[in-house]
Amino acid sequence: MSAGISTPPLIDDELDVLADLLPLAGQRIVELGCGAAQLSRALLARHADSCVTALEVDERQHAKNLAAPQAGLEFVAAGVQAIPLPDASFDLALMLKSLHHFPLPQLPQALAEVARVLRPGGHLYVSEPVYGGAFNEVIRVFNDEGVVRAAAQVALDEALRTRDWVQVAERRFEMPVRFRDFADFEQRMMRPTFVDHRIDEHKLAAARAVFEPQLGPDGARFTRPMHVRLLRRLG
Repeated sequence: MSAGISTPPLIDDELDVLADLLPLAGQRIVELGCGAAQLSRALLARHADSCVTALEVDERQHAKNLAAPQAGLEFVAAGVQAIPLPDASFDLALMLKSLHHFPLPQLPQALAEVARVLRPGGHLYVSEPVYGGAFNEVIRVFNDEGVVRAAAQVALDEALRTRDWVQVAERRFEMPVRFRDFADFEQRMMRPTFVDHRIDEHKLAAARAVFEPQLGPDGARFTRPMHVRLLRRLG
């Protein structure tokens, strides 16, 4: 290894990264583009005195969320571009692999809405996948996110040039991603409920060709590089 270059740590639970950066007890939290809200559910299991409002636009995922209620967790069917919540309602906003999914022209408005619903001094935790690595090489066969992931980082940079935000921390780490077989990968990554990747036989065969060399006796194991930026809302 070259001098000055360190390998990012391998993190199984991103809640550990978040907890290292911020106090999480007794917080009012909003998760934006929550999916199944796995991190928020785990956070509330540790900190029952906090509360989370989780926004999701995908109707099927929202229905699944409502079918699995949890104390302190409220689900709202809404997008980030128009958050149906009062000003200065929250101490912390979470965007977990979601910022790059918002329509590119609406990214500035989305971040302005986040600033609106955070109290002065509140924080925005943005965790985004890095465009690189073996796992990304499989994903990009059918869903090349190079442009949108770069645009998400540019949107954060532009937001920092306003009077709304200052960046207070940054972290890089890798998360393990495991699949039993290609069928498991296909179901979880190629056919999610929230987006249509227009999977056809050609894309299926191309993804399989890149995925299967990674298979071992216990399935396929990847690491996904992640980039966290923590912003504070200025008052």
